[in-house]
Amino acid sequence: MKNFKYIISTAIAGVVLAGSPALAAYPDRPITFVVPFGAGSGTDKLARVLAENVSKQVGQTVVVENKGGASGFIAAQEIARAKPDGYHIFVTSNTTHASNSALFKKLPYDPVKDFAPISKLGNIPLVLVVNPKSIPSKTVPEYIDYLKQNPDKVFFGSGSTSARIGGELFKILTGTKISNVDYKSNPQAVVDTVGGQIQMMIADAATTLPLAREGKLRALAVSTSKRTDIAPDLPTLDESGVKGYEMVAWFAAYAPAGTPEEAIKILNQAFVKTLNDPAIVKNLQIQGIEAESSSPDELAAFQKAETEKWVDIVAKAGVEVR
Repeated sequence: MKNFKYIISTAIAGVVLAGSPALAAYPDRPITFVVPFGAGSGTDKLARVLAENVSKQVGQTVVVENKGGASGFIAAQEIARAKPDGYHIFVTSNTTHASNSALFKKLPYDPVKDFAPISKLGNIPLVLVVNPKSIPSKTVPEYIDYLKQNPDKVFFGSGSTSARIGGELFKILTGTKISNVDYKSNPQAVVDTVGGQIQMMIADAATTLPLAREGKLRALAVSTSKRTDIAPDLPTLDESGVKGYEMVAWFAAYAPAGTPEEAIKILNQAFVKTLNDPAIVKNLQIQGIEAESSSPDELAAFQKAETEKWVDIVAKAGVEVR
């Protein structure tokens, strides 16, 4: 009789454990990648490449959902409040997880406590582009001269913290007078730069370079300390006379804090495998993105260092902390 009771209780325990969310097979339904910027942004382009390939590896559909606006606050809060079950993943950039901490006195989310790091996803240089019909300059020195001869007549767009700080840093280091126009996302700002409503942007290569290659924008320089393979023909801002100018944006994936470690592990493995596929690396490079993966712990350490770095950049750029 005792043995019978033991068998029954063990069987019941097995059923309960099997039904536990933490131990259920993952993933068993579609996953959503939430992006804090609009369609066509560098983060969006990366998320869509990743979604297609991660889907093949985990055997479930991966949907990309754009939640642009408010410097990434809207999307970041959504993920921070989401159920930590591994089905809502934040594919984001330094804007939400490093730059905002430097630019805003208070955030409606905690970039560290509210999220579980999964993997770094890549890096992307910024590119200084101008409207070729409005700006006659062909080089950075020519453009600086033009700006000094036309103070307060040039506007630059920014749909991300990187683009905003990028423009402000350029203004401070060159001693020129240009004004910022805020947008919900960089693609919207690029459209207005092409249209001539604004004249300049310093934004991610994935958003700016395709239009520069079509002749709709003129690319003058990149933001990296050394020339990049993504656009080897473009000089750096530093070598063009804007000494000390260096900015690189980056991408990473996070889950809500408390997400089961097994889900984090599975997603990390999928991202790492995808980002080390030579065909995908080449595809992303064409789009202006340098693929790079990491472990969750490496991402956490990288994010901490980058947050401190962006505090210094914001101070150098003279941007008022809001």
